[in-house]
Amino acid sequence: MRTLDEAGCQGEGEPAMNEGLERIALSTGVMLAVRMAGPREADPILFLHGFPESHRTWRHQVADLSRDHFCVAPDQRGFGASDKPGAVKAYKTDRIIEDLIALADQLGIGRFTLVGHDWGGAASWLAALRHPDRVVRLVIVNAPHPLIFQKSLIDDPEQRAASQYIRAFRNPLMETGVRAMGLERFFEKSFGAHVDLARIPEEEKQAYLRDWGREGALTAMLNWYRASNIKVPKTGRRAMKPLWTHAPFPKLKMPVLVVWGMKDKALLPVQLEGLDALVDDLALVRVEDAGHFVPWEKPDAVTGAIRDFLST
Repeated sequence: MRTLDEAGCQGEGEPAMNEGLERIALSTGVMLAVRMAGPREADPILFLHGFPESHRTWRHQVADLSRDHFCVAPDQRGFGASDKPGAVKAYKTDRIIEDLIALADQLGIGRFTLVGHDWGGAASWLAALRHPDRVVRLVIVNAPHPLIFQKSLIDDPEQRAASQYIRAFRNPLMETGVRAMGLERFFEKSFGAHVDLARIPEEEKQAYLRDWGREGALTAMLNWYRASNIKVPKTGRRAMKPLWTHAPFPKLKMPVLVVWGMKDKALLPVQLEGLDALVDDLALVRVEDAGHFVPWEKPDAVTGAIRDFLST
């Protein structure tokens, strides 16, 4: 493991994380930058962030939960200070799940609680389905179940319309467009529709701009969308649901907590419909006054929900 230079990685006044950001080589062939905090002998929690963020998504939760848990929050491949493979196929969900399990193995972690938001949540749903022997509890924060999401993209006109950005992100000219508008404008467009920009501290904005400006970062982040098999039809166009959505879908048996910012404009409340049929032991917490980025919009609500869930 190698400790990174922390200059500029933690802003004044934000929750401190007890240990440094380290680069960890995985058996999957990539090195991930990982924030670890809390006692190593405590129950482990692994956190997976989404687009267009980093381990910092979880800064508030890790600062609190690391008091009595071993918290591990990586920059996922393609993001932050982690490796950025060039090929689109390197960002298939299978590769993301392999990184997760390899990271747990490298750290000597057997079974763990898994927490995921956005793309990290999408990977977390599938990781729990494929590795129920490792994921003892699952926490999902504003990330749709794959079956419900795919069905809604076909059947629900509002969700399909809200998801057209995915088609834009898959466009091979997207990076050119972002560079033309500049990273500051991309920051405004990425967050402005979801949260009051004045609520994002300047040190957080600078962290985003620093990460997005790294060599290959824009393409790597967008490749998560390009590698996904999720079908997003154009609005108003007739479309058929993929065959896999008609087959029986396995249910999750471990306890699952879903925390949802109800003002999410990208992932609509339809994503909560039918979850109880796919999860045997489901707890649902709705955060009415938050949107998509609820881990840092309403950190106390998210942290409190996780703590309550872990205590049951």
